[in-house]
Amino acid sequence: GAGANVDRIEIIIVDDGSVRDDTAARADSWAERLPDVVKALHQENAGHGGAVNTGLAAASGTWFKVVDADDWLDCGSLDVLLKDLIRFEQNNTAVDMVIANYVYEKVEEGKRTPIRYTGILPEGRVFGWGDIGRFKPSQNLLMHAVVYRTGLLRDIGLKLPEKTFYVDNIFVYVPLPAVERIYYLNVDLYRYYIGRADQSVNQQIMVNRIEQQLRITRIMIDAFHLQTDVAEPRLRSYMMQYLAMMLTICSVFLRLSNRFDAEERRREIWAYLKENDPQTYPRLRRSAIGLLANLPGKPGEAITIAGYTVARKLFRFN
Repeated sequence: GAGANVDRIEIIIVDDGSVRDDTAARADSWAERLPDVVKALHQENAGHGGAVNTGLAAASGTWFKVVDADDWLDCGSLDVLLKDLIRFEQNNTAVDMVIANYVYEKVEEGKRTPIRYTGILPEGRVFGWGDIGRFKPSQNLLMHAVVYRTGLLRDIGLKLPEKTFYVDNIFVYVPLPAVERIYYLNVDLYRYYIGRADQSVNQQIMVNRIEQQLRITRIMIDAFHLQTDVAEPRLRSYMMQYLAMMLTICSVFLRLSNRFDAEERRREIWAYLKENDPQTYPRLRRSAIGLLANLPGKPGEAITIAGYTVARKLFRFN
């Protein structure tokens, strides 16, 4: 469905041990029918991270875009993206990352919520981090928004942890300091399906998988000393905002859980930041979101949860 440019696409289907459906047979059928376009790869289940690692290792294209199993790309928007990418290649225009809009597709509710970056990112030209505005909390650069240059991901040795959820945060966060040249395409490209009760963004599922969220957040803390490793002030500010969001998610879902050690684990993740990035810690701890996540006692716990509930309604996520 990508118009005349379909032959410029490489589709890598990673069948990650899908034994309960016909993914493997369908993937093989498509690869047989379109051998120059489709690669079908089969492996034992290694989680989302393992599937992305396999896809990246097999990729031969200039650009790399992850599409999750439940999600899809809008065909008209994809055609516009491909025309721009082909133009970059023909003109030898160096671009490290392309950003496009994504849409929360709440299928069961019949609602769509587009996340766009108009007014924050320049349009119609290649730009750097110094040209960006301030992202609202609802406008984080999730994996759905980004297309990375394949060589950049290989140059930094990106490898996602296997058999854990929420690795998309590492995928989009860790490459950012290596990105110098960016292009924003104001089209609603990625369609992010939200609807299944067993989806990983479901609130109760996130509470149950809090250990995985903590693991991903620790990996992100380990990735950089933000004050010294990230030279560009606007990028550093954005990455601090992203990390604060991850720490707050950990704090909120620990407080939503009925674990006996919830408060101890919440203090531990903030202590981990203090130990591993002591220059960033006071900035995040004293920020509004850091103060909200660390209000003491039962009243503080109630206010933290209430703040999350308001934010969830305001920004319409999960």
